[in-house]
Amino acid sequence: MSEQITVGVGAGARYLGVDRVIDLGPLHPSAHGAYRLRLTVTPDLVITAADPLVGHLHRGAEKLFEVRDYRQVLTLANRHDWLSAFCNELAVALAVERMTGMDVPARAQWLRALLCELNRLMAHMVFLTPLSPNAATYREGVQALMEEASGGRIHFMFNRIGGLREDVPAGWTTRVATFLSTVDAAALTIDFAALEGLGVLPHEDALAYGVTGPIGRASGVDFDLRRDDPLPAYETLGFTPVVRTEGDAAARVRCLVDEVQKSVELAHACLDQLPQGPVNLRLPKAIKAPEGSVYTRVEAPLGTSGVHLSSRGEKTPWRLKLRTPSFNNVQALSALLPGTKVDDLPAVLSSFAVIVGDIDK
Repeated sequence: MSEQITVGVGAGARYLGVDRVIDLGPLHPSAHGAYRLRLTVTPDLVITAADPLVGHLHRGAEKLFEVRDYRQVLTLANRHDWLSAFCNELAVALAVERMTGMDVPARAQWLRALLCELNRLMAHMVFLTPLSPNAATYREGVQALMEEASGGRIHFMFNRIGGLREDVPAGWTTRVATFLSTVDAAALTIDFAALEGLGVLPHEDALAYGVTGPIGRASGVDFDLRRDDPLPAYETLGFTPVVRTEGDAAARVRCLVDEVQKSVELAHACLDQLPQGPVNLRLPKAIKAPEGSVYTRVEAPLGTSGVHLSSRGEKTPWRLKLRTPSFNNVQALSALLPGTKVDDLPAVLSSFAVIVGDIDK
């Protein structure tokens, strides 16, 4: 005999017609939105089936893009995944740049790579903080640097078509190097033993669901756009992604921790090779992408962030479709949760990093 319950996470769960609510606490990343799971459980509360229920935080981003010119699109492009803001802006900027054949200045290319890695470091620390409170110190440090460069703490709006809005402040690169020298992933106090064997996502299921990012690489999916489809700055860095095969909660968290160290190394390399020169191009008042379509993608903190841009030669996109990592990744919960005890659910979900706005884009 089994029972079906709905797990709701977020302040609005009680208004969504759920019968039984388990509140996983305000530090859980999915508390940013109405994140629901319909679970079928045995009498001793072991999960036998799980269905992620999405559609309660619809942002309407793709339709909003279609009635805005390309400069305005960039101000909205960072909001569906608010922890990957810089990378999401970049994916849209790349699409327009490739459609129009722009040659982005070298300094902007290297600063983009550097800021992507700082954005990744910040995002990973947010997800690691519930497991290791000392991660919050690192998160605050990198967020302060991003704010100093862009003026924003979450929605950076620093990318521009053709480069960046402006150059970084004087002395900023020195402060970045000083901060990076203090980041020690090994100092994060995480109880990996408590996570081992929980919520195993098999390799074949990760491939079937199109899971990317640290969650996919924890299940043996050896795919990272920084190596497999690199931006110009990454081509010379000799990057090797972190890949594990266990696929359990401990492996997912270890991937996040190891990627923190990787991001520190890549950021140092970007600082060492950062050239001088301009960071943007002089553009006409109205930017019009030629008729046609293009697909661009970047390695965002949670996986592949892609943009399919279709243009009819106007100053607004005819269609701008987002491929967001959380949308694919969250569906894999139906494969990894069966066999998990309800008591272990918080531990499993704490290892499974998603942003709800990135799902209901």
